[in-house]
Amino acid sequence: MARKKKKKDDRRIVADNKKARRNYEIDAVLEAGIVLTGSEIKSIRSTSASLAESYASAEGNELFLINANIPVYEQAGRYNHAPKRPRKLLLHRKEIDRLAQAVQREGMTIVPLKLYFNKRGIAKLEIAVARGRKMHDKRQLEKDRSWKRDQARIMRDRG
Repeated sequence: MARKKKKKDDRRIVADNKKARRNYEIDAVLEAGIVLTGSEIKSIRSTSASLAESYASAEGNELFLINANIPVYEQAGRYNHAPKRPRKLLLHRKEIDRLAQAVQREGMTIVPLKLYFNKRGIAKLEIAVARGRKMHDKRQLEKDRSWKRDQARIMRDRG
């Protein structure tokens, strides 16, 4: 029996927003560039950043990442950055307009999923247009996952 080769992922994930997939129903996923200062890049490379409780907001014709925590880089001295400052996201104008329209018209949210370095060493952010889940939706999702896990266990035991 021949095995399929897995496609090698060239990304080095720095921060992963695990709660986003539980709290939101993900609709569309995009890759965005992010404008960072030198001390922010050094901090991301040496430690880890946090995307928990962060979101993206359209202001004018630009998109900003709000409330993402990139810790202070101690060696930068007085040229350091503010850990939770708004950071500009780099997307095409049509993509920004589409995202802003989805947020405004359909009541959706732009949620960051992953912060990573691509194979060229450039920091990228994976964002998604998402709709918030209600508490009963979260409970139902957990029940379904649990049942699928039990189902797989039963089928595996049967042989």
